[in-house]
Amino acid sequence: MEKTEICSHETTILKGNTLELNGTTLEANFPPPSASPTQGQPVALPPGSIQPRETWGGKYEFLLSCLGYCVGLGNVWRFPYLCYRNGGGVFLIPYAIMLLFTGLPLFLMELSLGQYGAAGPITVWKCCPLLKGIGMGMLLVSSLVSLYYNVIISWTFYYLGMSFQSPLPWSCDAPWNAHLCQAQNISLGNASRISASEAFWNEQVLGVVHSSGLGDPGAVRWALALCLLLAWLVIFLCILRGIHTSGKVVYFTATFPYLVLVVLIIRGATLEGSIDGVRFYLSADWSRLHSAQVWNDAASQVFYSLGIGFGGLLSMASYNKFDNNVIRSWVGVCGLPRSPRSTARLSLLVRPLLPDALHPGNRHIVWQHGRHHNSRDG
Repeated sequence: MEKTEICSHETTILKGNTLELNGTTLEANFPPPSASPTQGQPVALPPGSIQPRETWGGKYEFLLSCLGYCVGLGNVWRFPYLCYRNGGGVFLIPYAIMLLFTGLPLFLMELSLGQYGAAGPITVWKCCPLLKGIGMGMLLVSSLVSLYYNVIISWTFYYLGMSFQSPLPWSCDAPWNAHLCQAQNISLGNASRISASEAFWNEQVLGVVHSSGLGDPGAVRWALALCLLLAWLVIFLCILRGIHTSGKVVYFTATFPYLVLVVLIIRGATLEGSIDGVRFYLSADWSRLHSAQVWNDAASQVFYSLGIGFGGLLSMASYNKFDNNVIRSWVGVCGLPRSPRSTARLSLLVRPLLPDALHPGNRHIVWQHGRHHNSRDG
């Protein structure tokens, strides 16, 4: 390679690593061509430089992650329970108000803050050092929730394994539950009688029948310990490569609950007295709107179901591209599954399962001051 520059009667000739200036030969200390990085090889960043944050692999991964984060037990089970306790369908009124004025704005704020800062719940609050404690609190709350929620998943695995038995160990068809079911049939109105499912839960699952309290948890239940290990192993595999694996897993975890809901409504519609459960759910006790506890339950349900303040939304939004339309994502996540109408529909899917509960031959339910006691014969 030769390069000639003429300026003020001076000639510079560059040949390979040799530099000639006006007849004087100088040795240029250039790195050999092989030392330069080739295309496709990673380039080492200088110390102190900030690596670019990863982004979601597809445009639907973030949306499905938020849907899977929001749609869960809080909608399917907890919301119907709160409706029962707080006046039936009239509970939708305080829930809709709290959702409109607290839930949706805070949801949008977390998504916007995470996408703009492109950082986790601790680092992103460097924009306002006075609020750094919020990030610490988010991390602490998420850690505690992860611990107890994985315990619930371990119970799910345990029941899933035990459900392959015939007859089911928590049903009246099991020989060891015959005396419990007979005792309940004799005294149906006695709420102190334990059911077969309750006996299975206390004796075989938890094993705390003879426990004196929290200070006496009993021996380790090795079956549950293995189920808990399996739950943590599944979590590890889902986040093994960060959003590269979790972004693919959500295609299943975010859509599978809706398949389960379809199964539930088909099963519930076939139960005897299902229409009674739906009718009871839609009944309204307007006097309950005067109670502050109803409004408190509505507000807590909004935070519980949307996951506001846990740091999860903020973390997931931090992997968005900076120019992502966060308003469209917000409408897609909150507009469909979080509207009061949609939440009511999700609850109605579970209601037919409880009328089997309301049927006189199956359960005896006593409502007293907004609380219910039930006993089941199987």
